[in-house]
Amino acid sequence: MLKAEGTIRLAEPEDVNAVMRIVRRAVPLMLASGNQQWNENYPNAEVFAKDERQGELWVVAGTSADRMAIVGAMTLTTEPSLEYAAVGWDLNEPSIVAHRLVVDPEARGQGIAKLLLRHAEELARSRKVGVIRLDTNTQNRAMRQLLEKLSYRYAGEISLTGREGLRFCCYEKRL
Repeated sequence: MLKAEGTIRLAEPEDVNAVMRIVRRAVPLMLASGNQQWNENYPNAEVFAKDERQGELWVVAGTSADRMAIVGAMTLTTEPSLEYAAVGWDLNEPSIVAHRLVVDPEARGQGIAKLLLRHAEELARSRKVGVIRLDTNTQNRAMRQLLEKLSYRYAGEISLTGREGLRFCCYEKRL
């Protein structure tokens, strides 16, 4: 069992493989629950490597058998998805946008996703940005419940380029 330590830091190049191991464990569980947001092709190592190079990939460290391990990750950017305009968001308003939040299935239930979202809020405040935005698949009930619990406001549904046939719920939190 992995144990979260609560240490969040910017990812380093060698962390990408650890993040991909988590993704490979999480995707089958997502698909089995009816959440088609991710698959064997997305997200991939190239996407996470780009996030890391741009200084946008954050990881949560934990311990397993007396070694440090990555137990969760999330990308935080200031670049909004163009599709967000469909829910009435001003794409020119500075925002922190969260993408690709993943938690190791062995570390679920320890508050790692909540910790990552709280980190996004702290980062936004430190950068004097007043809003956090994100989207999640309509079938990702666990994430939707967490966002509502953390006072994120549902803004509507969108389609995303390259994800035909799927619908995504948009959420924002004003700080």
